[in-house]
Order: sequence, then C-alpha cells, then structure tokens
Amino acid sequence: MRVIGMISGTSFDAVEAMLAELELDGDRLMCDLIEHRSVPYPPSVRHAIAGILPPSPTTIEQVCQLDVAIGRFFGDVAQDLADAHGGVDAVCSHGQTVYHWVDGDVARGTLQLGEPAWIAERTGAVVVSDVRNRDIAAGGHGAPLASLLDVLLLGQAPASVCGSLNLGGIANVTVLGPDREPVAFDIGPANALIDAAVEWLSGGEEHFDRGGARAAQGGVDAALVERLLDDPYFALPPPKSTGKEYFNLGYVTRRLEGMEIPAEDLLASLTAATAEMVAAALRPFRLGELLVAGGGTRNHTLMDELRARLPGVKMRRTDELGVPEAGKEALVFAIIGFLTLNGLPATVPSCTGAVRASVLGSVPPGRAPAAALAATGPARPRLAPTRLVLRSPLPSR
Repeated sequence: MRVIGMISGTSFDAVEAMLAELELDGDRLMCDLIEHRSVPYPPSVRHAIAGILPPSPTTIEQVCQLDVAIGRFFGDVAQDLADAHGGVDAVCSHGQTVYHWVDGDVARGTLQLGEPAWIAERTGAVVVSDVRNRDIAAGGHGAPLASLLDVLLLGQAPASVCGSLNLGGIANVTVLGPDREPVAFDIGPANALIDAAVEWLSGGEEHFDRGGARAAQGGVDAALVERLLDDPYFALPPPKSTGKEYFNLGYVTRRLEGMEIPAEDLLASLTAATAEMVAAALRPFRLGELLVAGGGTRNHTLMDELRARLPGVKMRRTDELGVPEAGKEALVFAIIGFLTLNGLPATVPSCTGAVRASVLGSVPPGRAPAAALAATGPARPRLAPTRLVLRSPLPSR
C-alpha cells in the first residue's frame, strides 16, 4: 500500500510529507521510503496560525477559515507528491495542532486543523485523520505518537538502554531497554521558546535562530536559566504531554520580569536552558545511545550544549538509519495510516499512558471506499507488527 504521511509540527513552518510503500510480512512491517518533502506554508497561512495560537484571542470564523486553508494546502502538497510517483492509495494527515488540552498530568483533548475532506477531494485517496483523540479517550495523552516508530525501529527489547529524541517545537523522547517496557513523554520546549524569542526580538522578521548563530554570540545568564527551569511540569512523571499553549512567549516574558538582558544573551540563555531541560529528563535513564531528529538538530549551539550535558552518550541522527530527521514524524503518520486501514492498533500504551492500544483516526473515503482499498491489499494479519524493516531508506542530505 502506498501511503503519504503528513504533519506540520508545533513550529508550524512547513508541511512534512513522506511517501512510503508499506506491506506486512508476518510480524515485520516492510517499508520502502520513496520521497520526503518539506513544503513551507504560504506566509498568509503561517501568519494566520500564529494569530490563533494561545494566548492570542480568536473567533470561530477564524478557526473555520484556517481549517479550510490548511486542509487545502495539505491536499495540494499530497497531490503534487502523488503525481510525481504515479499516485497513492491513502493519505494520513496529522494536520496542524492549535491546542493541546492538558489538566495537570491528564490530557483532556486536542485539536488539529486541516479539514481532511479537502485532501480526499484533491487526491482521490482515502484519508486517515484525527489520529490523537482516540488515545486520549482511552486515558492516554495522544502523544508522543512517534513512540510507535521508535519501538519498531529500535526493537522492543534492545540489548542496552537507548533513546530516540525529537527536537521540534516541543521535545519528546522514547526510551527503550532490556527487561522494561518502553516509556515516552514530552520533555518540554525544544525550539518553542527560542523561536518565540527570535520572533519577538525581530518584530516578526525572523522565525528561528538559524544554526544557533545568535545564541553563540551571547553569554548565558545563570539566574535566567534557573528561572526557566523552575516549573512544576518538569517534575511530573511520565507519561505526560504539553504544547505551545503552555511554553510560549509569555513563559519567557514572565521569567524576564525585573531583568534586563541583551538579545544575544537572552537567546544563549534560552538555548542553554532548553538543553538542560532535555538533559535533566534523560540523565536518570543512563542512556548509552541517543537517536536525534527534528529541526533542533540543525541548531548547532543547542546540540553542542546538549552533548556537553550528556557526556558518554553516543548521539546520532536518524538519517544514519535511512530516515531523514526532518521526515521522521511524517513517516510515523504514514505507518499510522497503514495500520488504521488494516484495522490494527497504532499506539504503545506504556508510552502514551492509555489503558489499551487503539486503532487511530477517522477515515473519510476517497473516490473509492476504504473497504475497497483493503480488499486489494494482502490478507489482514492477525497481529500488529513488532519490527520495521527499511528496504529502501532515503539518503542523508
């Protein structure tokens, strides 16, 4: 089955799309990666997303208009990718998260925009969408869903303790080891606070600290770092989840009260604090190896700070396994779409906190119903896959 997985993450800078050919062979999920694309949002859409994210006020009219705009853009990206490779069977769209509702250590709901009907109409493919809420209804956090791919890639019981870290707007990690169930959770901000500060300092002219260059020019203010790390979220045990409704510019400005810090020193302090948040969450696991993906891997200052705080931990990017770091989460949703259409669960309960593994998503049909698609594929397996075999990886960029 040819499936396109799609997501725009919490940095909402681009839509990531991965086209993969997937089939089941016993307990192995066989995967040929065909192409990954990263397509920036039009400035008008990106501005509209920024304009409705908390704590900004919004209206139902704005939400409706943005839901359509994102859905149409996702549809265009999917169709362009499908056209380049002779068509696809299905699309799994995560959409754009605009609110993740967490009350203490309990996830109550989550909202992603990007109306899937526009994707189905544009591509003619079956579309899997709304992939997080079923896990939340089962008592989980609906996150981090990347733990599914991490477990399939690294194995359910590796010989030593290893982790898979995603540094997007929010940092999340999956930890696996011998004689233990895998565990996963949102650590806290990765790029979120740095990006928010860059937009604020530049008056919206810049969206991120490219390569960490501005942070590298500044000095770290230890008092500010201490304030940034003083938050009850970091003490919560996993599983747990968070988002930009919590870690945003307001989080930064509240901790700057009474302080005057030059711009580069502020960015250096935010980068150091982010690295310490991540390192503090990982130290108790005594990792031997850490796979890293996400836009934060391209922030050299952040990565240097993280390496300095985790000495002895071997770090490598997911590109070394054939999965482009920018396309990892898109591959997650291609796999979720495939499993959903085969009636198989796509969550790891010990990672999300749910009481059971769930089949995820809603399925608007394409020009042919989902049942017809399933009928053309191999016989439905009895068991969910336990391993992912990348037959055709994508080269590192």
